[in-house]
Amino acid sequence: MRQRGEENKKALKNIVDSGNVPGIIAYLKSQPIGWCAISPREVYLSLERSRLLKRVDDKPVWSVVCFFVAKPFRHKGLMARLLDAAVDYVRSNKGAILEGYPVESKSGKMPDPFAYTGLCSAFRKAGFYEVLRRSENRPIMRYVIGKTRAPKQPDDAAEKL
Repeated sequence: MRQRGEENKKALKNIVDSGNVPGIIAYLKSQPIGWCAISPREVYLSLERSRLLKRVDDKPVWSVVCFFVAKPFRHKGLMARLLDAAVDYVRSNKGAILEGYPVESKSGKMPDPFAYTGLCSAFRKAGFYEVLRRSENRPIMRYVIGKTRAPKQPDDAAEKL
């Protein structure tokens, strides 16, 4: 059953209060401008029940399930930068594989509200590759730490935000 509004706020507060880190926040100076939810796959019960996004194999993975980028910072590469930070975070927590479930539009354009699980282009830019596609517009993409090389971001990327 899906939650809305206050129920979502309470659920997120419970996660934060539990001591588990539910994701990564991007800041510009002291202003939060983006968010990426990343945790071990088992944390996301809806993934475990999904026919479309069911497990590819039995390898332990960390799942990237949600993004938020503040409007003034959209279409500037922040989603890929958040994925780079997610790779670093998983590496620091001794994880080996990240998995994402982005959307890919046939037309190449995706309305912002529908891109909350990420865009394939951002995942590719961050070095993820497609491992399986059970739906025309919803691939499962992975980054294997130590095997996948993310492209180097330009040093001035932060200044472009």
